[in-house]
Amino acid sequence: MRACPSLTAYGRHYCAPPRTLVSLTSTSLHRHNSAPFLNFSLFTAFRSPFSRMEQFQTGTGSTGNKAMVENLKRFGVISSKRVAEVMEALDRGLFVPVGSSAYTDTPLPIGYNATISAPHMHATCLQLLEDKLQPGMRALDVGSGTGYLTGCFALMVGAEGRVVGVDHIPELVDMSIKNVEKSVAGSLLQKGSLSLHVGDGRKGWKEFAPYDAIHVGAAASEVPQALLDQLKPGGRMVIPVGTYFQELKVIEKSEDGSIKARTETSVRYVPLTSRDEQTGGF
Repeated sequence: MRACPSLTAYGRHYCAPPRTLVSLTSTSLHRHNSAPFLNFSLFTAFRSPFSRMEQFQTGTGSTGNKAMVENLKRFGVISSKRVAEVMEALDRGLFVPVGSSAYTDTPLPIGYNATISAPHMHATCLQLLEDKLQPGMRALDVGSGTGYLTGCFALMVGAEGRVVGVDHIPELVDMSIKNVEKSVAGSLLQKGSLSLHVGDGRKGWKEFAPYDAIHVGAAASEVPQALLDQLKPGGRMVIPVGTYFQELKVIEKSEDGSIKARTETSVRYVPLTSRDEQTGGF
């Protein structure tokens, strides 16, 4: 069997299938039939490094969603069977604006100066938190947006667990509730094991703390103390930290309450701010 060539993106190594690769520039996409690597010198925050994945879209609805997951597996982004099953079960097409390219590997604007992350980032965060998303565990999703990743968390912890999504834009929370209701996670919303709330996610959500897993979907200049306080001993948080230069941090709280942090990869997220700063006061 021929070895799979390496692709480095966001500071991590992935499998690059032996097909036509793509170089990105600020103005266009250029094909190279025998390029040994991707040129990311002009990479932007809204362009996926997995350019063939970004172009890949087959079918709609469950067909397109399944193809998206298969492509993430083929590129080595998804290695967990459980994460693959959850992402295949929860149709991303129900959580993006109508007319968007739901199954391409790219972030998408959702209004109010917010985005839904690219599928490869969702997969990465789910795998980083997977062992803290076991049935019966509790998870907090800060900056829950359209509700996609919150729904994935709910499917993983099940009806006996508890998942809370928090966003400070009321319209996005209303949208996320409607999105979840249309999805396979809808029954968990009805049963109360999944809930979505309007609030300042930087303060967490004390009502159901402490949490085994905390995910933050926007970049903080520093890790909010309230989130550290609400992280359960033995729990894990995944949070992008930084301003222009950002890193995805994995934070572990030991049983004695001490904190350890490591850097998983370089990323680019919208900033974690107040509602007024995000919307410009509107």
